[in-house]
Order: sequence, then C-alpha cells, then structure tokens
Amino acid sequence: MRMSGMRHKRIHQPQHLLLICLCISMCLSATSLLIQFHPKLFQHVERTYGDAAKKRVSQWQALLEAVQGQDAEQQLTLVNDFFNAFAFVSDQSHWDALDYWATPIEFIGTNAGDCEDYSIAKYVSLRALGVREEQLRLVYVKALALNQAHMVLAYYASPSSVPLILDNLTAKIEPATARTDLRFIYSFNGEGLWNAKAQGRGRKIQPGGNNRLWAELHRKIELHTPLSIGE
Repeated sequence: MRMSGMRHKRIHQPQHLLLICLCISMCLSATSLLIQFHPKLFQHVERTYGDAAKKRVSQWQALLEAVQGQDAEQQLTLVNDFFNAFAFVSDQSHWDALDYWATPIEFIGTNAGDCEDYSIAKYVSLRALGVREEQLRLVYVKALALNQAHMVLAYYASPSSVPLILDNLTAKIEPATARTDLRFIYSFNGEGLWNAKAQGRGRKIQPGGNNRLWAELHRKIELHTPLSIGE
C-alpha cells in the first residue's frame, strides 16, 4: 500500500452550493447510466480540487460509459482496476480524522483514500451501471497479514452464490472462499447489516440505514452525486 503525507480539510460548502445536486442528474432510462455528468460538476471539481482532478472525473465518466452494457465480469474488473490505481492514504493523514468515509468525488478529487473509499467508489460506480442493491455489500474484514481492520466490496451474482471480492490490496477479483487472508466480520448495504461469512449471505442482524457513517455518506453522495444508494 502506498502512503502519503498529504492532508485535506473536509470541505464545508456554503448553503448555495447545495445546488451542486444539480451537477449530476439522475436518469431512469434502462439504456442510460443512473448518473449523468453535468458541466457544473466539472466546474465544481476544478474549482475545489484543480484541473488534474477534473481530468480524473472525466476518466471516471468515460469508464462508466465504456463498460455500460458489458457483462458483469468486465464491469467488475475495469471498475476495480480504475480505482485501485489511486494512492492509499490513512484518514488521519488525509482528512485529519480517525474515520472518514469520502464520496467518490472526494476520493477522485484528492486522488487518494483508504480502504473504505476504494470500496465505496466501486460500489457507487457499479450501482450507476445498474447493478442491483442486493448484489453488493460493503464488508468489514480483518486483513490477517496486516493484522488490521479492512473493508472490501462483495458482489453476489445470485442470492445463493459465494461473493466475489473487490479489494484495493490486490488486483485479482476472487471468490470469498479463496481469500483465506481475510477474516470476514460483517457486511452491509442500504438494505441492512449481516454477520459475514465467506460462503453465502450471512444472517441479517439489523435492517438498513441505521449505520451513522453510512447515513452521513448517503447524505454527502446525495449532495454531490445524487445516486440513490439505498435508504
């Protein structure tokens, strides 16, 4: 993992910038992305993060448009590869916070983040491509080799299938059963919280939307990229 000494302050937008939600308009057509990029978004990104960040958002847009309609394996691979190229930086170094979940715009804008940020950006990208909520979960694990908490994204091809794991620690997407280097703890999405295990979907232990960081992330994504990620 790559570390950096960069630090970014959390950006508190003036009230009128609540209109940033207009920067990406939702599109319900089955033949279109679930998010549409608007020139005002690029103006906001350039003003806040600089021209290089604007180019990275353009690359994100191009990626989503290129893989739209392709099979799930191709979408997972290209989305995973795109975000794994970003630098790893701890929340403490990057945001001066013990735990901060960045939106995809914050992650792409600052060109760095930690394991939650990789997983969230992949999650939002796949949801934008039309992958269903019930097929994706953010999963807390213990990375045994690092002896530390970690987050990955799980993709379920069917309700009974062993999930595929998208992880910033490796470019390879593997079934959860092959990830013996991870100890699965729990998983969640907008529909609920589950105790996690390598095979199957685990036992649901809480209905959706009650995680504080998840709720805050949802609010920020609605502010910057209004794509519904589950109530």
